[in-house]
Amino acid sequence: MRLTVEHRTHYRYQTPAYHAVQSLKLTPASFEGQKVINWSITAEGCTIGSEFTDGNGDIISTLTANGPVEAIEIIVTGEVETTDTAGILRGHKERAFPAVFLRSTPMTKSSSAIRKLAEKVARKSKDGPMLELAHGLAEAVADAIEYAPGTTHVHTTAADAIADGKGVCQDHAHVLISAARHLGIPARYVSGYLFADQDGKPHEASHAWAELYLPEFGWVGFDPANKCCPTDYYIRLGAGLDGQVAAPVRGVHTGGANENLDVTVVIAQSQQ
Repeated sequence: MRLTVEHRTHYRYQTPAYHAVQSLKLTPASFEGQKVINWSITAEGCTIGSEFTDGNGDIISTLTANGPVEAIEIIVTGEVETTDTAGILRGHKERAFPAVFLRSTPMTKSSSAIRKLAEKVARKSKDGPMLELAHGLAEAVADAIEYAPGTTHVHTTAADAIADGKGVCQDHAHVLISAARHLGIPARYVSGYLFADQDGKPHEASHAWAELYLPEFGWVGFDPANKCCPTDYYIRLGAGLDGQVAAPVRGVHTGGANENLDVTVVIAQSQQ
């Protein structure tokens, strides 16, 4: 499948910023199941450069803007060819050891509810393969957290989400990561795009899921929000210990009080 992407991130400051620097994890890598045909990142009045590939195999670039800056709009456009690999990440070049992703963060810190969920699934899958356990964890998280947009925010932790029983894809990913790490399974947060859900409905937003490291297969993606593994409807941008680390845009600025952020993402199937 060929998918086109248009992703706009618009920052506006009530008072101008003197200087802004942002780390952009907005360029997908090519690997088995994902081939980048063309890709572009632009931001009028800003400099984008210093591109490098980090230890996770993700492509990072840096945006700088010298003030006074009243607004920054980052525009990403591109086309990617995808194929379904049943969620298995193959051919992705990275140097970090999977054990790095056993480390907890404030966003993924476990709670008694998360530990109970993980241990319950582990008991059911006691004599089964690791893949069965991983699917069981993803299913349990999907059942424990109702998909309810607007009920959580970017700072909602895994413990908060499972306590409320409601959330979005970020919350599903954080809880799954926390549960997997509790059982000694390396797990990481993945940011990207989704063309449509399993019912074929349009999905015009950024998306997030989790990857668990299973010795037999390597990294395998699980999307509890849609109760599936990533398919050719997904474009993978990058990964990290949690949603804050894996965020497509991270940065700092001096001055620029009362920052307003607006993000629009449109994913379509190419006619070619």
